[in-house]
Amino acid sequence: MTTIGLIRHGITDWNVLGKAQGITDIPLNEEGRKQASAIADRLSSETWEIIYSSDLGRAQQTAEAIGSSLGIKSLLIDERLREINCGQIEGTTEEERIARWGANWRELELGMERFDLVAKRGVEVIEEITIKHQNKNVLIVSHGALIGLSLQRLLPQMFPKTYIDNTSLTVIAKPQDVWECRLYNCTKHL
Repeated sequence: MTTIGLIRHGITDWNVLGKAQGITDIPLNEEGRKQASAIADRLSSETWEIIYSSDLGRAQQTAEAIGSSLGIKSLLIDERLREINCGQIEGTTEEERIARWGANWRELELGMERFDLVAKRGVEVIEEITIKHQNKNVLIVSHGALIGLSLQRLLPQMFPKTYIDNTSLTVIAKPQDVWECRLYNCTKHL
């Protein structure tokens, strides 16, 4: 049985400011680097064998800290693990979006990637990794929306809604033909 550990990247300045990041490549800030170090320390006493990461820098920085702590020298980078494309709202706060497009901005076509497509690509890559690395413990460092929407698709009864904290750990496995969640959004290392 393959065990998958899903980790959201550490915090960035745009997270602090409440700006939609999407696929804009924003690095970790100082606190984010400390969070990455904290999750790396936590995982150092566990047996994780492989690390996948989004191609965006904030995820890779987090994954590199974890890999260094675990002695895993190479990260497997997969673009499908990147965050939702937020289109025209990237780099804006809620207040700025309301000022620019009005209170109903969510109803407008602003180039944002559809949630169902994000969930579909997230589930596809998780399923592919599970098959490729049978009986391994695999970490996937990604982003809040990708992780949350994938969980909603994999375990809809358990996750009608999700919230994923920075550097939280969620552990899922598929012991039979059904996914189960063993740990959700855990930040005990912070």
